[in-house]
Amino acid sequence: MTPITSVELNYLVFRYLQESGFTHSAFTLGYEAGINKCTIDGNLIPPGALITFVQKGLQYLEMEANLSNNDVEMDEDFSFLQPLDIITKDVNQLRQMIKEKRKNIEKDRDNDKDKDKDKDKDKDKEVDREHEGEHGRVREKERHEREKEREKEREKEREKEREKAESNKEQEKQPEELADRDMVMDQEDKDAFKHEENGTSVVGPEPMDIATTSTVASQEACEIPSSDVSILEGHTSEVCACAWSPTGSLLASGSGDSTARIWTITDGLCKSGAQNSPLNVLVLKHVKGRTNEKSKDVTTLDWNGEGTLLATGSYDGQARIWTTNGELRTTLSKHKGPIFSLKWNKKGDYLLTGSCDKTAIVWDVKAEEWKQQFAFHTGPTLDVDWRNNVSFATSSTDHMIYVCKIGEIRPIKTFAGHQGEVNCVKWDPTGSLLASCSDDITAKIWCMNKDKYVHDLREHTKEKH
Repeated sequence: MTPITSVELNYLVFRYLQESGFTHSAFTLGYEAGINKCTIDGNLIPPGALITFVQKGLQYLEMEANLSNNDVEMDEDFSFLQPLDIITKDVNQLRQMIKEKRKNIEKDRDNDKDKDKDKDKDKDKEVDREHEGEHGRVREKERHEREKEREKEREKEREKEREKAESNKEQEKQPEELADRDMVMDQEDKDAFKHEENGTSVVGPEPMDIATTSTVASQEACEIPSSDVSILEGHTSEVCACAWSPTGSLLASGSGDSTARIWTITDGLCKSGAQNSPLNVLVLKHVKGRTNEKSKDVTTLDWNGEGTLLATGSYDGQARIWTTNGELRTTLSKHKGPIFSLKWNKKGDYLLTGSCDKTAIVWDVKAEEWKQQFAFHTGPTLDVDWRNNVSFATSSTDHMIYVCKIGEIRPIKTFAGHQGEVNCVKWDPTGSLLASCSDDITAKIWCMNKDKYVHDLREHTKEKH
């Protein structure tokens, strides 16, 4: 049998990580092991291939070892080997282990027979003593059962008292939480907004109310007729991101086929019979020639506020800016790893990127150069979001969230509380509340004038992206 190569094993582990939902681990392994350069056709590899491969190997070794030692008949199903023995020892060693264990079993059986004879002699003597003690044990057991029942009743009473106390405490907290939500922004944040708008004061919307309970209507499934669904086909690999232009008629998509596409969506596209009509689409190629090069995967994209420019982030660590005509306007290079997130600020003069190299960079779009690099995280930067035109938040695999400001060399605010990778952050329209979601199965809401989260949402049962 031809031995498995390291390239094949790396590919099986890469597929296992993807199928198990370990997206960032799969990205890192694929990047370091050069999965994109291997010649393996992924379409020929079935799901769960690594687990099947390991299970079959274990079964084969165990069967080979047992079937070669069938000189002793056993009444029960014999399996003397642990998985660790099968992995660390060769077949000859496994056979020797089986022989020794069978000899020990036979020896133990002979010893048990001798012991049984001695026990029969003592058994008659013990029968009388057992009868005498049996009545006492029954009475003692009944007494213990009664005590357990009484203890359960007392525990139920204590639980009711605790629930009542917690309910009273929640009612006392509600006025305080309402007062916290009424505080929109401190004076420093108001001044920052004034400077960003060239000296004019801008009044933002009121802080959002947070609903802590879900309605029955929101949980009901909504089925969309197939006649109202349009399928945009053209990409040759998985689609990683999409974004509507503020103009509403253009949709951008980014894919693992090393391209982004700008689709022109007409008003009548979803009407009956319009699905098969030809679509106006622009293909934005991130690599010349082959379009399946993994280092050019388009991982994220975002439109500027006017809908005139599209920014894309790629697995090669470069950010690119395109016009609505599909023309490449600027290529921004400084990151040392894949870009996982990028966002335009509201004014459209700065572009913010977050990368696997543990940093975030603010780019001056007009000057076509980086303005400031922020290296505060100890793990890959997974998401970024502007608070206003000069400050923003970043999240990472290191469980931390930092609020940064252009011109500052340290974070202006640090939020710590998640127990897993923080996958996404998003500011509310006022810039006073920040929402975050994590692999620790929680979503949290943070306030700029508090160090700890103000809400901890735990209704989900799996990690949030």
